[in-house]
Amino acid sequence: MGQITSKSSGLVPRVRFSTAEEEPPRYSSHRFNGSSQQQNDNLQIPPTIVVSDTDSSPSERRGSRVELRRSSIYSTLDLVPQLEHYDSSFPHQQTRSRPSLEALRKAYEDVEAVSTTTDSGVSTVAAADGGNEDSQAPKTKEPVRFGWVIGVMVRCMLNIWGVILFLRLSWITSQAGILLTWLIILMSVTVTSVTALSISAIATNGRVTSGGAYFMISRSLGPEIGGPIGMVFSFANALACALNTVGFAEVVRDLLQDFNVVMVDAVNDVRIVGVITVTVLLLISMAGMEWESKTQILFFIVLLVSFANYLVGTIIPPIPEKQAVGIFGYRSEIFIENLKPDWRGPEGNFFQMFAIFFPSAIGILSGANISGDLKDPATSIPKGTLMAIFWTTMSYLIISATVASCVVRDASGNMTDILPGNITDGCVGLGCNFGWNFTECTITQSCEFGLANSSKVLGQVSGFYYLITAGVFAASLSSALGFLVSAPKVFQCLCRDNLYPYIKFFAKGYGKNDEPLRAYVLCYMISVAFILIAELNTIAALISNFFLCSYCLINFSCFHASITNSPGWRPSFHYYSKWTALFGAVISVVLMFLFTWWAALITFCIIFFLFGYINYNKPKVNWGSSVQAGTYNMALSYSVSLSGVEDHVKNFRPQCLVLTGPPNQRPALVDFVGSFTKHISLMICGDIIMEQDRQTRPHNATDLSVKWMNKRKVRSFYTPFSGDSLRLGARHLLQASGLGKLKPNTLVMGFKANWRESAPESIEDYINTIDDTFDSNYCLCILRMMDGLDISDQFDFEVNQGFEPDESVDNDDEQSPERESADDISDKGDSDQIKTVFQNDQGKKTIDVYWIADDGGLTLLVPYLLTRRKRWHRSKVRVFIVGDEQNMEEGRNEMVGLLKRFRLDFNDVIVMTDSERRPHAKNLSRFVESVAPFMLHDEQQEGVSVQELRQSTPWKISDKDFEAFKLKSERKVRLNEIIRRNSQHAALVLVSLPVPQSDCPSALYMAWLDTLTCGLHCPAVLIRGNQQNVLTYYCQ
Repeated sequence: MGQITSKSSGLVPRVRFSTAEEEPPRYSSHRFNGSSQQQNDNLQIPPTIVVSDTDSSPSERRGSRVELRRSSIYSTLDLVPQLEHYDSSFPHQQTRSRPSLEALRKAYEDVEAVSTTTDSGVSTVAAADGGNEDSQAPKTKEPVRFGWVIGVMVRCMLNIWGVILFLRLSWITSQAGILLTWLIILMSVTVTSVTALSISAIATNGRVTSGGAYFMISRSLGPEIGGPIGMVFSFANALACALNTVGFAEVVRDLLQDFNVVMVDAVNDVRIVGVITVTVLLLISMAGMEWESKTQILFFIVLLVSFANYLVGTIIPPIPEKQAVGIFGYRSEIFIENLKPDWRGPEGNFFQMFAIFFPSAIGILSGANISGDLKDPATSIPKGTLMAIFWTTMSYLIISATVASCVVRDASGNMTDILPGNITDGCVGLGCNFGWNFTECTITQSCEFGLANSSKVLGQVSGFYYLITAGVFAASLSSALGFLVSAPKVFQCLCRDNLYPYIKFFAKGYGKNDEPLRAYVLCYMISVAFILIAELNTIAALISNFFLCSYCLINFSCFHASITNSPGWRPSFHYYSKWTALFGAVISVVLMFLFTWWAALITFCIIFFLFGYINYNKPKVNWGSSVQAGTYNMALSYSVSLSGVEDHVKNFRPQCLVLTGPPNQRPALVDFVGSFTKHISLMICGDIIMEQDRQTRPHNATDLSVKWMNKRKVRSFYTPFSGDSLRLGARHLLQASGLGKLKPNTLVMGFKANWRESAPESIEDYINTIDDTFDSNYCLCILRMMDGLDISDQFDFEVNQGFEPDESVDNDDEQSPERESADDISDKGDSDQIKTVFQNDQGKKTIDVYWIADDGGLTLLVPYLLTRRKRWHRSKVRVFIVGDEQNMEEGRNEMVGLLKRFRLDFNDVIVMTDSERRPHAKNLSRFVESVAPFMLHDEQQEGVSVQELRQSTPWKISDKDFEAFKLKSERKVRLNEIIRRNSQHAALVLVSLPVPQSDCPSALYMAWLDTLTCGLHCPAVLIRGNQQNVLTYYCQ
């Protein structure tokens, strides 16, 4: 039996197969026994695998857990579905995995051989243990976790019940009337309820850990949107803590002034009380979530008592002192009078009242923000948030209706304003009906009491005034404490994702609940700073916009996840709609601008700035966001729709299949093609893997190649393909690469510089690949670099046998003193990022195009696309054509006219009139020497037929073939002389590729390609279109 050794520990755990009838798979502390067998031998029970570490020490064994893993009916290694196979979020634990396909395929015979049961019915087999989780971690006290009532509902209700309820709701009701106040409340609740439904859907679509709103948005829309919201939302919570603390401090100051107690002055008293208060709240928070939760429960009880105190006060018959301030108990006349609005002052309009009230509804995220401290966030967040919205809405509706049924809008508070008898002559106002004359202060608008003038109405109505004051304290302190806890929790999750620099320090957690103590201190410092120096009325507008922005993105996250139809979007909460989520997102943006347009602009500017930073840095995270699903949907939709579009010459793009092998071994080839395809057309890097290399190829080789291209900012796909030879692999890639109309039409490959030393079969393979390219109606480009393409010798690479390493080309010609290596090694600190000549600024060098044969225009299109790049835009394109001396000027003018019709700014046209001259004897002899090893010399051999020699060595050149192609060979040598004479200092040379003829030996054709491009000190490209037009001067 072969053993699968655990690499992590080096220990071989023992696996016991038991055929005894068992309960469903479970974990047990007892070793399983297989002695009891089924009586019916025909009934086979799947064995249960018992995994334990037999080599562990006794102390480790005492703390270890024995794992029971039931196998399926197919194989003893094939396991039944288990939760741990899908859960990758166990903290400090190694994920248990199911056996791989390779293990299932190879282990069958071994398992069958060893699974023969012994007398005791138990067999052993070695298997890899997923990691002993319990033996390593010491037993610690379980962290505090909250249910939906304490953790979410109570917390949300406390944050929704703020000082606006006690100090501003009565005034809003007096301005807007009962009906419009209810409309304001219901409109606010509509926004928060839709957002709560979206939160519920997102929270139930998988496991939610700590981070609250930031976690939900970032995992749904990705780090680009989630990062800015996490930063802004954390800051908004810290500012909200400061605002609520100041609200509490102002109430304390007013209470002290009632008793004639002043510490310094009105402003500094607020600062002193505020700093002391937020310090106490910090100590409560740092004591742990358990203490913080108990404090919140205390505040909740105080609020309930204050509400009960208020409701009792509304049914107690008012005494004259209460009547003097406008309180008369439940009266139908008051109720009817207060149904209608009575707008007063500059803030007297509907939207101002809505803007003032809406911040009281922003606490719905308080429960979600501590999602990491909930027992079951997926259940607690929907239930607790929706119940909190329901009960707080009922309380707002009841209080606004009851207070408007008991209190008149204007009252003087003067006991002498009581009417004697029933005399109402000259009396103005509703108080006249109840025996009070508030006419004077009503007309002069100097009343200090009543629904429209006093912020202490609820306390005056209640049974005991100071219980309402206690309610104000509880409301403001509970909100401040809730925000003080929410901000660090969200910020800690943001810091752990490491999206922004210099904030990792605040990610550390302490204690059993992973408390962000450092983030607590940071939030405390921000709150204290704004308590001491900030203009809080201005910051309050920003806070409302920050929260509305969060609501907008939460709703949009739900909508976007729904609209993309991703299979991963499966929320267990079904009571939501993508259209209501979209409505919530739109209305949130509208409200941002209706409330405070300048604050909305500031909010969006901050969001866009933070978005731009993350989008520029592109953090290496993958959360399976709906943006990825949306991108896939768009790509799929456009690809399918493109399939129905007919090709047109005006839309031709050179879509390149590049035979790079591993792209990091041929960076020059990658950079060359990327120079004219980036943001323009398709590029696919093809890697043909030989069968002998397949076993030794790393499993992550594809990922490494893609990462290398992304790091180099190359917009290309990478396609590895297994083949027996270069030709076979290239043929399959030519046929199978691409999707629909996104299919390559041009093959790009490197020049085989070591063809003289290579095996003859590899030369035949190379030339046949060129033949297959033209057979597939592809265009072809062959790039030749002075120093070759392959740079694998500079690194510890395994050379892919499908792409033999290119050696430096020996050059006997006179070389330029400014010889520049095409693969100049200047890695700039990146060992695998070699800088090539195509990444340099080419300056005013020339691009020389030798348009020898009309191929449809590809020879001109590629240099034109190159000159559109920043590195090449100053380069001048020169076009060389074949002509004779008699018609030289006429031929030049015709070519210039053609180029102008093509709208190509290539005005420098040179006519080669000496291309048919005989080449120099030295160069011609060098060509003959290069092909000499491949000559068949069939005329000198006796007794062997020429046909047999050609069949056995098809790449060799017979004497007859050499003579037949002698003129063509001489013209290739002559053309090379012209190229070397004219293009010594060019940045790039493009030469029309001769099409291989079927009767031309591969070695001779290879010699032609070598001859055309040898002796150059710049990259050379042999290029050939497929004889179909890729340029046109027509507009249709």
